[in-house]
Amino acid sequence: MNNTLKIAIGADHAGFDYKEAIAKWLNADNLKDFGTYSSASADYPDFAHPVASAVENGEFDFGILVCGSANGVAITANKHQGIRAAICWNEELASLARKHNNANIVCIPARFISIEEAENIVRTFLSTEFEGGRHANRVNKIAC
Repeated sequence: MNNTLKIAIGADHAGFDYKEAIAKWLNADNLKDFGTYSSASADYPDFAHPVASAVENGEFDFGILVCGSANGVAITANKHQGIRAAICWNEELASLARKHNNANIVCIPARFISIEEAENIVRTFLSTEFEGGRHANRVNKIAC
């Protein structure tokens, strides 16, 4: 995996343990944790918006968001024009999200996969390149 990538990470209470495990596993100096910082009930937009903004403005290359289903963080992150947040529950989806959609935020459903699978998804997401070509034409049509 590319250790020079700048990565933003965030989660709500349901994703807190996974966020902590993924951050520890990544062990990157270029990782910024946007919270939450405990398993106490928290609102996912409070963490999804800062991660999405940081990726959108170019401060970070990629984002990782975790909540129970990944739906809340994905919906929130995708409100940002420059964001393509993809819900991924296996490595194949993570690979396709990067190859075909040039996704820049991976959204992990903590209540439906193991921490090990989450780490594999993140590894795949961060190490897969966008294919461009016909996919670039489609991605260029996403923004409103």
